[in-house]
Amino acid sequence: MLPYWGDPALARRAVESVLAQTSGDWRLTVVDDAYPDPTFARWLDTLEDARVHYHRKQHNEGITSNFRTCLEMATQEHLVFLGADDELLPRYVDVVLGAITRHPGIEIVQPGVQVIDEHGTVVRPLADVVKQRLTMPRGSSERVFSGEPLAASLLAADWMYWPSLVFHAESLRRTPFRDEYEFIQDLALVMDQVLLGARILITPEVCFSYRRHASSASMASLLDDRRFSGERDFFASAAALMREHGWLRAELAARLHWTSRLHALTLLPVALRERIGAGALLRHAFGS
Repeated sequence: MLPYWGDPALARRAVESVLAQTSGDWRLTVVDDAYPDPTFARWLDTLEDARVHYHRKQHNEGITSNFRTCLEMATQEHLVFLGADDELLPRYVDVVLGAITRHPGIEIVQPGVQVIDEHGTVVRPLADVVKQRLTMPRGSSERVFSGEPLAASLLAADWMYWPSLVFHAESLRRTPFRDEYEFIQDLALVMDQVLLGARILITPEVCFSYRRHASSASMASLLDDRRFSGERDFFASAAALMREHGWLRAELAARLHWTSRLHALTLLPVALRERIGAGALLRHAFGS
């Protein structure tokens, strides 16, 4: 599923990366959230590939609503919410379907990910070095995680790459998307899944390119505190849920949310230079 809104050229590259898969065992559905430029839709119409489907909404409804629509329209047992500016490497489908075959019934698969910039160049931003080297459970083979250890790990540091995740569709339908957590939707949804017993399989082969660039909605929101305000609300709610569940280690991880605080501090030099948002970043870094 490709929830579309954004640069038509990057979205075309995303679709081309699907078409270039070494496995043909896929279907692609593009759900256009009424993007005003018809360029991408016109290009899709030239593909003449029966595996590619296009649906356009009459009105823009926002990304969370579009995730819901994608899930409602999904027809297969497993799905991924491919970002409109991300790219699959050629073996993505082979890698994730192989992992699912080896682990029947697995609810979530996190494949290996590389980070690219707006030009498609592989880069290693500090945030991703920390995520991949210090916070993501490490190992050279496939590993399955669940229960409180998984919850505590994710609440301490969200090491997932949402657009690369493969979900078991029926399991995902048990946990709704939440409007109040626009910028931390991935962690909120997966934590709901974990509380219901879902497991995450990490498979190490790198097969997904996750794009980071300064113009993304999440980056633009940081200095005006929209994202961090939402994160504070989420972690407070998560801490209460973990306590109700008897997962005290996970509760502590939610209350500390140390990587989220550290992220705010890393943005402080930019905020001071731009003379905006420094107070909000400090409140997030050192507040309760």
